[in-house]
Amino acid sequence: MVKIKGGNSSAQYLCSKNKTHFMVNETEIVNNVEKSRFQMSFDNGETALVDYRLTPGKISFMHTEVPKDMSGKGIAARLAKYALEYARANNLRINIYCVYIAAYVKRDHSYDDLIDHVIEI
Repeated sequence: MVKIKGGNSSAQYLCSKNKTHFMVNETEIVNNVEKSRFQMSFDNGETALVDYRLTPGKISFMHTEVPKDMSGKGIAARLAKYALEYARANNLRINIYCVYIAAYVKRDHSYDDLIDHVIEI
């Protein structure tokens, strides 16, 4: 178990090949394998997500989406960090087609060693 500090709170995550969970203010990030996305589902029925495509040895991040009324709360950043940490924990190379995650790695170079392709923004 590793702790990530994000914003005013600490978050905990556990990554493995078969099961991955991440707690953010009691909201769990789940790897929804059937829909190929990391997601956070909220009590109001809305979902924040990062869509991905998985191929042997690689993960491509396609799109990040946060409900409009949840924007500005750091949710997209937490999802991005989780997705990137998932790639690292599972020894996956990364292709980034999502503008949000591209901007995230432009600010945080700790994932440069994993990145094969980043969309230009």
